[in-house]
Amino acid sequence: MNTTSTPTRAAGADPHSHGPQGPAHGAGAPAGRNGPAVAAMVLGVVGWVTSIVFVGGLFGVVGLGLGVAALRKAGRTGVGRGMAVTGLVTSFLAIVVSVLVAVFMTWYANQTQPCYDPGSFRQYRECVHQQLTGH
Repeated sequence: MNTTSTPTRAAGADPHSHGPQGPAHGAGAPAGRNGPAVAAMVLGVVGWVTSIVFVGGLFGVVGLGLGVAALRKAGRTGVGRGMAVTGLVTSFLAIVVSVLVAVFMTWYANQTQPCYDPGSFRQYRECVHQQLTGH
């Protein structure tokens, strides 16, 4: 007695195929894409990486705007929420880091202003050390 069964195939199905033909049960059309979410995520990450040189803050502002738009679109379509949130968070971080770097650079420039005309790098280092430590 043969215990193996041969699966039946629909008419016109490829006899060499090992799986079912057509979409799986319950599978629908692709959900689509959320372009603003992708753009927000990319700009947020690039902004975060470049925020130490101030440019990242500009990327972050654009990424933040796109992230908000992408989050609204994700609410309507259900697509791209994770990327939109990632874009918002990284864009926000890019802006914060850029602002902190700008504040630090302004403070540093103010503290070391008398050292801007040194005769050598060694003199500059000594002057900066004196200005920052008070010695």
